[in-house]
Amino acid sequence: MIPGMREACRTVHWGIVGTGAIARAFAEGLRQARGAVLWAVGSRSAEKARRFAETFGARRAYGSYAELAADPDVDVLYIATPHALHMEHTLMGLDAGKAVLCEKPFALNAVQADQMVRRARERKLFLMEAMWTRFLPAVRTARDWLRAGRIGALRMAQADFGFRADPEDEPKLLDPALGGGALLDVGCYPVSLACWMFGAEPVDVAGCAVLGPSGVDEWGAAVLRFPDGGIAQAACAIRAETPQEAVLIGESGVIRLKAPFWRCERVTLERDGRVEDEAHLSLTGNGYHYEAEAVMDCLRAGRLEHPDMPLDESVAIMRTLDRIRRLWGVRYPGEGIP
Repeated sequence: MIPGMREACRTVHWGIVGTGAIARAFAEGLRQARGAVLWAVGSRSAEKARRFAETFGARRAYGSYAELAADPDVDVLYIATPHALHMEHTLMGLDAGKAVLCEKPFALNAVQADQMVRRARERKLFLMEAMWTRFLPAVRTARDWLRAGRIGALRMAQADFGFRADPEDEPKLLDPALGGGALLDVGCYPVSLACWMFGAEPVDVAGCAVLGPSGVDEWGAAVLRFPDGGIAQAACAIRAETPQEAVLIGESGVIRLKAPFWRCERVTLERDGRVEDEAHLSLTGNGYHYEAEAVMDCLRAGRLEHPDMPLDESVAIMRTLDRIRRLWGVRYPGEGIP
């Protein structure tokens, strides 16, 4: 059990760092999470924090992230700031003695991710990357089928995530200083899915992308080869719509995670071109409560990481994303990697 947790009711007090779209989605999801209380929110603007707290029922609102981290009644922080700030705000939370759930991508690069993991382990505090897709019932069903050998050994995987963003409405997506571009924003979903399903870090990476005027990737694709010879294709875009389906191809069958795979509600198992099995698992609410409940289960049990999103794997995924970006020629200012 985490220090200071209320033993009688076993509720967990959440603090949300940031007030943007993903923070709002997570706050909405917490309404469905068993034993969760949205205790506080922090923003660079006291007024934004106050409005957010009123909308989602947070008990306290802070006009700085540091004040939120210092709140003695907050058990766990959810980091919902831009990619380039994930390391700073995660370390802030850990140094304040808080458990941390950090939104994907885990960091800007693997060097940062490694620092975050080291700090969590030094302080013996819980830390997890918020790859919410891994905790959705339909996606977990697909992995259970794979683990049970229902399509034989996994040979290939294909997944894509692309949408058309309006640069005027979402300028941060094209801002290299904030870690903009398709790969870190949405390409991390197919890459993470492939690494999870193959259960390993790729040994070879290939690919190419088209960079926009700001220097970030606007669309691109990567091919990953895994130690057992498995191959995954991952495509992403922020200036084009893609089908957003994921396909797992085994030696004796195919599993399809129906679009959009990153919030999948239907999965099928096909053999010889026919559907042999399928599962319809509709999300409760907006689906963010599944990862929140997974975090709280770990905190109540005294675990420092989740077995389905372990820290070493988050660092390995960041290494893979780094390798893809080097091939694509995408660099972020001041990140300190070649």
